Amino acid sequence: MPARARTAPPIWFLIFAAWLVPALLSGFNTYMQDRLEGRSADWHWVVFNGIDWLLYAVLTPVVFRASRRFPLKRPHIAGRVAIHIAGALAMCVAWAAMGTVLRLAIFPPATDRKVWLGFVSWVFTTLPFGVGVYFALVAIQHSFFYFAQARERETQAARLEAQLSEARLSALRMQLNPHFLFNSLNAITVLVRDGNTGDASRMLELLSGVLRQVLQTDRGHETSLSEELDFLQRYLAIEQVRFSDRLRPRIAIDPSIAQAAVPRFLLQPLVENALRHGIARRGDAGVIEIAGRREGEQLVLTVRDDGPGMGTTAGGVGLSNTRQRLEALYGERASLEVVNAEGGGAIATVRLPYHEATEPRPPGSAGGSEV
Repeated sequence: MPARARTAPPIWFLIFAAWLVPALLSGFNTYMQDRLEGRSADWHWVVFNGIDWLLYAVLTPVVFRASRRFPLKRPHIAGRVAIHIAGALAMCVAWAAMGTVLRLAIFPPATDRKVWLGFVSWVFTTLPFGVGVYFALVAIQHSFFYFAQARERETQAARLEAQLSEARLSALRMQLNPHFLFNSLNAITVLVRDGNTGDASRMLELLSGVLRQVLQTDRGHETSLSEELDFLQRYLAIEQVRFSDRLRPRIAIDPSIAQAAVPRFLLQPLVENALRHGIARRGDAGVIEIAGRREGEQLVLTVRDDGPGMGTTAGGVGLSNTRQRLEALYGERASLEVVNAEGGGAIATVRLPYHEATEPRPPGSAGGSEV
């Protein structure tokens, strides 16, 4: 049987419980004072002093309602203060009236004159403390109100931040898709211009196979590493048509991290960058190596080429886009670093928090292979 959802106790119960403590303490104090003075306790006064405090529980909801109806805030704060001063005085009169009725119920009847004088005396007796209690209740109500407002603002801010992050990620992804398609179509144009219609036709066939995956917008921002590698192999097959036998890609991924979650299209711009600054600037064949491993709670992915290196800067739409996506998804827990590698070439290193993708693993190997 499912557990019942816990519900908050009603406000009247909380008010009664709050005033029950001073009521019990007041009754106990009356009893002990009688005992310390060497006389038996007068239970009429013990009961009266205890119940008298509980009369505040009756008045508290009225004060809370007045506080909500006339909050102390600009631009009417002066008028609201005057209203609450009048309310404090009215509370003292109401408390004295109920106290007088309570006294008549507990103690022997008195003459009308004594009842009237007792009521007036009780009004002035309760005045200093009653006014203080009234404004304390107003302060409590205002505290609850501003706390609720602060929580609502925090909730709204979190909701807006999530919506902004989602919009930003979607915008970055939309920016990446046309960038990838433009480069692919540009390569096909070059092949057609050079008269290499066979390779151009094959490249168009390969490109049609990845268009559906690239243009899907109803999927999450993360995917499994194995699916990302499957897409990357399709992309590399297109680039191999462009570079013919000059491109030699290698993929060396630990099979145990095949289900690691990564941003969609994370590796393609890194490989594209390696092609532009590495393979395209070589006169002979070059190697691009994609590797991945787990280091503690981090997933480390590298894309390395054996070209002439990055020069003084490493940039472009792809790398800038990737950095922004990593920041939007993981904040400071993820990074992208591109440096010249020892012995020539450049190496791009991505570090991001390790967690596994929730979607099923697609067909295709994520282990070490050569395209």
